[in-house]
Amino acid sequence: MDRAERSSDISMEELAALVETAGGEVIVTMIQNRPSPDPRSFIGDGKVAEMKALIAQNDCDLAVFDNELSPSQMRVLSEDLGIKVLDRSGLILDIFAQRARTREGKLQVELAQYQYLLPRLTGMWTHLVRQTASGGSSPIGTRGPGETQLETDRRHIRRKIQALQASLAEVRKQRSTQRSLRLKNRLPLVALIGYTNAGKSTLLNTLTFSTIPANDRLFDTLDPTTRRFPLAPGQEILLSDTVGFIRKLPTHLVEAFKATLEELQYADILLHVIDLSNPDWEEQAAVVDSLVQQLGAQQTPCLRVFNKCDLYSGILPHGEDVVCISARTGEGADVLTAHLIAMLSEGVCEKELLLPYSEGGVLDILLREAQVFSTEYKESGILVRAALTPELLGRYKAFIPGWKEPREDWEK
Repeated sequence: MDRAERSSDISMEELAALVETAGGEVIVTMIQNRPSPDPRSFIGDGKVAEMKALIAQNDCDLAVFDNELSPSQMRVLSEDLGIKVLDRSGLILDIFAQRARTREGKLQVELAQYQYLLPRLTGMWTHLVRQTASGGSSPIGTRGPGETQLETDRRHIRRKIQALQASLAEVRKQRSTQRSLRLKNRLPLVALIGYTNAGKSTLLNTLTFSTIPANDRLFDTLDPTTRRFPLAPGQEILLSDTVGFIRKLPTHLVEAFKATLEELQYADILLHVIDLSNPDWEEQAAVVDSLVQQLGAQQTPCLRVFNKCDLYSGILPHGEDVVCISARTGEGADVLTAHLIAMLSEGVCEKELLLPYSEGGVLDILLREAQVFSTEYKESGILVRAALTPELLGRYKAFIPGWKEPREDWEK
């Protein structure tokens, strides 16, 4: 088994927190050390017998495994233990189903649930045998032409998956339209990313004076939230909160949420929020970095924001792309804002433009898309002093008095 898939005390504590988040109560936990999973029951007959005894003693009605189980292993364990069995993926999907509020979020969860369910249907229909014209023993009354319930359900679920994928494609089109408008209006997008419960929503509330629910529990934010944030006079950005990442996140869940998470590819800056008070923060940060790469956003400029620094007693992290804050108290928010201004100002230059009165529309564009410091109305035109991005500089350089194209050293 891959090292990242192996359970540890930390991953088991996280699993217990997930169970509580889903509304369950953890009675007993077990960790088994073995070189490789048992093909039949994942944990082997001896451990199954031990678990069965514990279940009977504690009157448990659910067994949750930290690793992903194959459909056959889940079926065997359910039969041998006599109670419902869930793996980590199924538990996370259940939490997501509880938390989804928007139409988009519900569509994404439903798609992931069907993709998770499809290969596991066999175990739900063990009382039915595939009907064939030759050989095999079938229960009385099930022989003959036609489909079994299993085949009917598979076909139905495949149709549902196709319909959900089509609906999510429409959502992506809407997001693309919104993105085009944002690009047209030149509002930079800064996306908050991080491990679940790292404090992203609290940080968004602190910076934008919002009242988004921010509780101390896993996956408190599922549906993305975007707020305007006045970074500096004349400079506004969009700050977007995203669903928290977690180790062993189901692959089909990542796929289903790409409609939301693909925004990361179009963000101008990623703020990677890290819970510094968590002793496992380095591994959590590595999980987030891996998922960002999986989503194709590894080239986006990223600022590491170490949160909950007020709860940390050691030497604080430091570096060029590092900020330490406390989202709860607001400590370090001014430093974070200064970093964002500097990152967004990279390549921006301050210039004076002389606009003929016939080009008054350019002034409207500059007021909307640039940071304008002053405007003076002279006989020869409107003198504007503004901070221009490379794009705006390329567009309106003809209005800069005495402008000459910069030359490379070899051209001089």
